[in-house]
Amino acid sequence: MSQVVLGESEQLESALRRFKRKVSSAGIFSDMKKHRHFETPSEKRKRKEIARHREHRRLRNSRRQS
Repeated sequence: MSQVVLGESEQLESALRRFKRKVSSAGIFSDMKKHRHFETPSEKRKRKEIARHREHRRLRNSRRQS
């Protein structure tokens, strides 16, 4: 859990910016988006299969251009 302590003369806006930076660097937003809805095992397999195809296509296209 990310936590920010407000300084003596620190503005709320700057503390909020620091908090947002900490949360994004900790990867909390991406994890939250990933776990927003339940994903069945078959949906997970399909998603990973599509990602593999995308990666393979990207690598194949980068080899052709070189």
